[in-house]
Amino acid sequence: MALKLNQMAFQSRKFSSFSLPQSRNLRSHRVFMASTLNSAPREVENVKKPFSPPREVHVQVTHSMPPQQIEIFKSLDDWAEKNILVHLKPVEKCWQPSDFLPDPASEGFDEQVKELRERSKEIPDDYYVVLVGDMITEEALPTYQTMLNTLDGVRDETGASPTSWAIWTRAWTAEENRHGDLLNRYLYLSGRVDMRQIEKTIQYLIGSGMDPRTENSPYLGFIYTSFQERATFISHGNTARLAKEHGDLKLAQICGTIAADEKRHETAYTKIVEKLFEIDPDGTVFALADMMRKKISMPAHLMYDGQDDNLFEHFSSVTQRLGVYTAKDYADILEFLVGRWNVEKLVGLSGEGRKAQDYVCGLAPRIRRLEERAQSRAKQASTVPFSWIFGRQINL
Repeated sequence: MALKLNQMAFQSRKFSSFSLPQSRNLRSHRVFMASTLNSAPREVENVKKPFSPPREVHVQVTHSMPPQQIEIFKSLDDWAEKNILVHLKPVEKCWQPSDFLPDPASEGFDEQVKELRERSKEIPDDYYVVLVGDMITEEALPTYQTMLNTLDGVRDETGASPTSWAIWTRAWTAEENRHGDLLNRYLYLSGRVDMRQIEKTIQYLIGSGMDPRTENSPYLGFIYTSFQERATFISHGNTARLAKEHGDLKLAQICGTIAADEKRHETAYTKIVEKLFEIDPDGTVFALADMMRKKISMPAHLMYDGQDDNLFEHFSSVTQRLGVYTAKDYADILEFLVGRWNVEKLVGLSGEGRKAQDYVCGLAPRIRRLEERAQSRAKQASTVPFSWIFGRQINL
């Protein structure tokens, strides 16, 4: 999933004015959940922390979807087989990480590695910070499969369920698994990064999990994944562009190939939401507004390396500065999805549904205006050390 949506300008309190009517759906099982949303900076404590430190506590809502909406997904199993599973590729036709990396069984392996390392010398440290952050996000894949299997009506009940929804989740996970493997091996061979610090960050992140605030609802869950898959398509596409500019055509090919996978997965998830708009426009537009009111958070928002309590925010700032993933991209994705799902043309909505429709249709321009103001007030750039590149300083 990869899912590389950062908070950037959205970390501030400036979005607190966004509001929606209270959900008409059933809400239950409220528990407190740690999150980094709207987090305030904290001093790094000189103690060992087994998990990523909490930054803000909010009330988590679970199992909010009413029974009639669960039945919708059960009735769509045959539709998913014909319309969603077609976006998977047969394993024998899929690329594999070894297709892009030096062959350890060949006599020329040492020379191939030397060539890779020579190319990597031309790439600046800040690019590697972004590439490492992307890779770490991809490597937290167990968390993403777990999240999908919390969604009512579509989860894999047995671990090997024959339903179309369960088949999709397992096969999607298998396809995504190649992304982290490929980037991890490339970075390992490059010699440019501190792999032990990176591996610690991955372990912390998987142990910390994620909280996308999707409430066990596939309405919210598939809106979230639609947004995130497009975000990772954009992010990997931009890392491919920058790698090409720095002269590493092989790395550009790697990032571009991963981006193509993300685009294909985006198509599947947006098609699911499109079907929901067809069947239940009122419930779906409200879910879209609810998800956007909460703000789409990056799956890796609990990123931690054992040293930097604000690692995710610092990583996000670098992606923003390099143009790999920006606040403008966030607004563009929302605008794209609103158009893709014809949200402005929905008719027959309830009063609450029309309010949600107005909210999401007017949100992208508002985000852009707020971001322009934030950029005009931006302070002089500071620098921070990143453990992933042996503690070297990077401009934010």
